[in-house]
Amino acid sequence: MLNTLRIITIFPKLFDSFSNIGVVGKAIQANKVSFSVQDLRNFGIGKHMSVDDTQYGGGPGMVMRPEPFYDAVKFLKDKHNEKPYIISTSPKGNILDSKKIKQLSKKKCIYILCGRYEGVDQRVQELIVDEEISVGNYILSGGEIPAMTIADSLIRLIPNVLGSSESTLNETFSEHIFGKNKEPVYTKPRIFKGLSVPKVLLQGDHKKIEDWRKKMRK
Repeated sequence: MLNTLRIITIFPKLFDSFSNIGVVGKAIQANKVSFSVQDLRNFGIGKHMSVDDTQYGGGPGMVMRPEPFYDAVKFLKDKHNEKPYIISTSPKGNILDSKKIKQLSKKKCIYILCGRYEGVDQRVQELIVDEEISVGNYILSGGEIPAMTIADSLIRLIPNVLGSSESTLNETFSEHIFGKNKEPVYTKPRIFKGLSVPKVLLQGDHKKIEDWRKKMRK
């Protein structure tokens, strides 16, 4: 089960709110998971701490160099004496879905490398990355938002992170619902703009409520 999650990025401040608010923030504060963000620029090259350069063979845009990622990973592994499963965010990676998240949640320690620009030097994938992951068939400005998506999905599966142990069992992509429609949900007020909460949910008959929910999932 996951207990350590580290992000490597050139924009660590993007994760300030992410790691301090909501379910993720509470999980970190309660020590349910060890979460950290490493600034890749600390391992940049030369006096300007460069992390990117022009492409060999020509082409538009810059490519992220291999040395900073390699050195950052080595630094973290040596510092914490860890053997991480290393993910690189990439539009050409394996598509993230509920099944993939469940597989990843079994890893004890995960590092997520955030790419930028025209991509990351291929040697990073060959030398240190265990798996490339994509959050969908579209392009983003960088890997930070995908990293947050992966991290959020993983952290909420950690035992006792959510308020109820049943919360993850009744979600749109949970195993017993996947492929069906999740039932509608309602809260107060009972009537809003002329639309009323279904009577079955107001009568306290749990058997009828569960039957209704099963019917609505078809």
